[in-house]
Amino acid sequence: MNDKRRSFLKKALVGSAAGVATTILASDLEKQQTKNGVIQGKAHKKEIIYHTSDTWKQYYKQSY
Repeated sequence: MNDKRRSFLKKALVGSAAGVATTILASDLEKQQTKNGVIQGKAHKKEIIYHTSDTWKQYYKQSY
């Protein structure tokens, strides 16, 4: 009788731990996403994709 009780408690503990871990991971993922679905990193530096330069000005003039 004690073995059944122990096995039930082990299974219940594993199940509840898995449920808690899943909930924590899901809430952390929601915090990382913005409204448009893009995940933001933790970097403090701002990503700069474009610098105004003479080469870019020449490229844009030729493309029009």
